[in-house]
Amino acid sequence: MKRMTALFSAALLSAGMMTATAHAQQDPAQAPEQPQAAAPAQDFSDEQLQQFADASQEIAVISQEYTERLQAADDEASQQEVRMEANDRMVEVVEDSGLDVDTFNAIGQAIQQDPELMQRVQEMANPS
Repeated sequence: MKRMTALFSAALLSAGMMTATAHAQQDPAQAPEQPQAAAPAQDFSDEQLQQFADASQEIAVISQEYTERLQAADDEASQQEVRMEANDRMVEVVEDSGLDVDTFNAIGQAIQQDPELMQRVQEMANPS
């Protein structure tokens, strides 16, 4: 269950990151200040960051689709079923991208704490 929650959180983060890209580029003054994290930054390869960017775009679509289904669910059991199905699809996308779930989540956490890393991933996700 912890793994599902972490992935679902990362998926929502990545969905937000991808949809907020244009806003962040237009008005960086509105970006919330991120406190410096005590955890050391990990070095991720360009390949891993590209895999994260690609998977994040797919996950953003899945997240939107399942958010709508989650809101339409009638009861807690139905909501749980939707969450589990969404998680399975997101895990599949991450693994198909060449990353494991832990690495995907680690990159997701790292970009929250490192604006330069976030910008690199956003540029990979939105090539000019």
